Amino acid sequence: MGGGKRTSLLVVALICSNLETIFSANTGFSMSIYDVTSRSIYLSWPKFSGASSYKVTANPVNTVGQSLLAHFSDVTLKGTLTSLIPNTIYVIQAEAIDKNGIILAETQIMQSTAPDIPVIDQAYSKLSNSITVEWRAVLGATSYLLTAQDGDSFIETTVTNSPGTVTGLKAATLYRITIRSINSGGRSQPSPSRKAKTVLAAPILSVSSPSCNSIAVSWKAVYMAAGFSVSLMRSDGLGRMLKENTTNTSLIFTDLDPGTLYTIKAYAWNVNGMPGDDFTYNQRTSPKAPADVQVAFNSGTLRAIVSWMPTEGALTYSVIASNRLLKLKCNTSSTSCMVPSLQCGSEYSVFVIAHNDAGSSKPTVAVNLRTIPCAPGSISIEEDETGILLVSWSSVNFGRYYVVFVKSDDGLEVHCNTSHTQCHFQSDCGFTYFISVFAYNKAGQSPLGDVFNYTTAPCCPSDFSAVVVSSDTLQVTWSPVRGAEMYETRAADWTGVVLCNDTAPACTLSALRCSTQYNITVYSFSEVRGSNKSCASKYVATAPCSPEIKNISKDALSVISVYWQSNNDEATYIVTARGEAGLWHCTSSGNSCTIINLPCGSVFSVSAIARSPAGQSLPSYSVPLETAPCCPNDLTLTQVTQSVTNISWSVGMGAQTYVTTLESPKGQAKCHTLQNYCLLGCITRGTNYTVSLKAVSETGLTSSCTYQGYSSSACCPSGVKLYRLGNNGIRVHWRASEEMTTYNTDLYGSKSNFTCAPHSGLSHCDITEIPCGDVYSVVVTPATAKGLKLTLCPKNIYSVTCSGSSVGMGKSTEYINSKSIVFIKHVSII
Repeated sequence: MGGGKRTSLLVVALICSNLETIFSANTGFSMSIYDVTSRSIYLSWPKFSGASSYKVTANPVNTVGQSLLAHFSDVTLKGTLTSLIPNTIYVIQAEAIDKNGIILAETQIMQSTAPDIPVIDQAYSKLSNSITVEWRAVLGATSYLLTAQDGDSFIETTVTNSPGTVTGLKAATLYRITIRSINSGGRSQPSPSRKAKTVLAAPILSVSSPSCNSIAVSWKAVYMAAGFSVSLMRSDGLGRMLKENTTNTSLIFTDLDPGTLYTIKAYAWNVNGMPGDDFTYNQRTSPKAPADVQVAFNSGTLRAIVSWMPTEGALTYSVIASNRLLKLKCNTSSTSCMVPSLQCGSEYSVFVIAHNDAGSSKPTVAVNLRTIPCAPGSISIEEDETGILLVSWSSVNFGRYYVVFVKSDDGLEVHCNTSHTQCHFQSDCGFTYFISVFAYNKAGQSPLGDVFNYTTAPCCPSDFSAVVVSSDTLQVTWSPVRGAEMYETRAADWTGVVLCNDTAPACTLSALRCSTQYNITVYSFSEVRGSNKSCASKYVATAPCSPEIKNISKDALSVISVYWQSNNDEATYIVTARGEAGLWHCTSSGNSCTIINLPCGSVFSVSAIARSPAGQSLPSYSVPLETAPCCPNDLTLTQVTQSVTNISWSVGMGAQTYVTTLESPKGQAKCHTLQNYCLLGCITRGTNYTVSLKAVSETGLTSSCTYQGYSSSACCPSGVKLYRLGNNGIRVHWRASEEMTTYNTDLYGSKSNFTCAPHSGLSHCDITEIPCGDVYSVVVTPATAKGLKLTLCPKNIYSVTCSGSSVGMGKSTEYINSKSIVFIKHVSII
């Protein structure tokens, strides 16, 4: 129970001790701890206004001990509490007091003292850079601070318990050793010191293996050393250990095993015979030279495979192949190596050296190596004659025989085996041949030298055809041929040559002369070999020249004759009239032809072409042609008044204006209009007229059109009057305009209509059974030959009263008899 309580109090003390300063909540008066030892606590506080002295009290927490009290004047702001108990928590209270003894402010803090001072039991050195210290544990100490001091310099190390070691020291040096205990409150004062000296430093060895059975060891002098001890033993534990004591700084161990790993250990001792640090080093002896070296040439390449028996302790091997000019090297960790980049046609001396980290063995006895021959040079290729290639080359060192390979670009390959320096091969046009020459000996085939290519002349296009595109253009086509990169087409006549170059198997020859025979040749061409000039040609004639229309004559309304200048005796000429109405043609082998049945009122473009076995010419320049306008199909005459006639007609194709004429022995009526109707005045009544019309085009072409004659009507009668005939009859009376004219009489009433036609020569007409008491419109008109009624005569309105009525007529009153029939009113109406 006591132990648990003390532990809890210690935890509280540790927490409180971390609060170095606690402020008064009311006054702001504070106190600070700036150093702690096992039995002392060092305090400081700020000057408080009005205070004349300060009182500091320290009370141990849960520990039996006396309280400490200290007074300080107002000029003293630091204080030390001594004679404290080590490793104990104190509650420290400071009070600021005025001159009257009144406490102005106070503050409080908790602080633990450091543990008690430890005591060193012993201090000694086992290594040249460290001293080990042993001591008894101190109650409450959480760690310890070891200090090794050499004059003015010192080294400190913190450890948790005994023993502890100070490192980083100098060899063979005397140090003064002290120790302090540490807890959360602070550090104790240093312990009584002990002296201890570090041992000698170990010698630093430089080790090498000058030969496969020896190891040389050397080192620098060690401070304060009186002598040295060096031992050597196989690292695998086999064999005996060799040991040498010496005052020198070097040794050589001989009669060792080659390629074997040895462990070397060395140390120095002082005049008292005390050994210092030791130094251990592993060293392998260098290997022996390899045995049973074998050399094999890698056939077909410039590389040799060298192999040998393994050597004890060898880590790597070097293979060296040398001749007079070149030394080649190959490094490996295995027991074989491939030496690359040998020179063809050469002899090499080959030897092997073994290596490890100790050094290298002596070279093996050299082995001779002869390489494959070099590739033949000075290769030349010629076409000895058409279809034969001659390949020749120069001889090479160590070459026993030669093989020439010739491969065409279609994949076919042939070869020639010979001991001479030339071979013959067959060849075809348009092929590229790839040629390589190899030399052979016992080592194998020479490397691949330069691969030469030879391209024969391209083949000639065969069976080419020429198509006439126009009178000055030919399109020549052919099938592609082997080896041709470009084609040249030549068209020659007596005036010169036209050329066309293209990569396609077609060419268009333009700017040729029409109606001309050309000699056409198609040549194939390659950049490497040039043109094949042995290609055949053929004659091709161009199409006829375009005719030139000289004249067009209009022979009739729908007939024209076209004239041109003939320029080809073998040509047939075709003339075409082209318009919106359609196409019309005529054909002739001469220099003119006639086109018939052209429609009226149409516009045409007339052109001509020439056609021969060679082809068709381009059309001639077009000549415009216009036919006369069409006559209107329908013409109608309507008499509007006794002296005015309206003429209308259908539209005539191609006509812009019209001229209509009515002509008689008594005179002429004429009208010129843009419309398709016309009013003609000054018409004489009862006269026969000749009717004609002219259709006029925009350009002034005229068509005269004649139609059936026209007779004007007779004049309307005058003095129309009505007389009663009894109770139910009426007589219409008029004055005739001509004696032999027949008239028609029409009465239109609200109840019924009546008509009568008198005999020729009479000037009245009787109508019986007519109702009285009605108003009638009366019209008397001349009768026409076709029985049509004219509507141009005036209407008269009459009121017919029943019997016994008094009737008036017009401006005057006429009494015919006792019957009361009176013409009472006359009104002209439209």
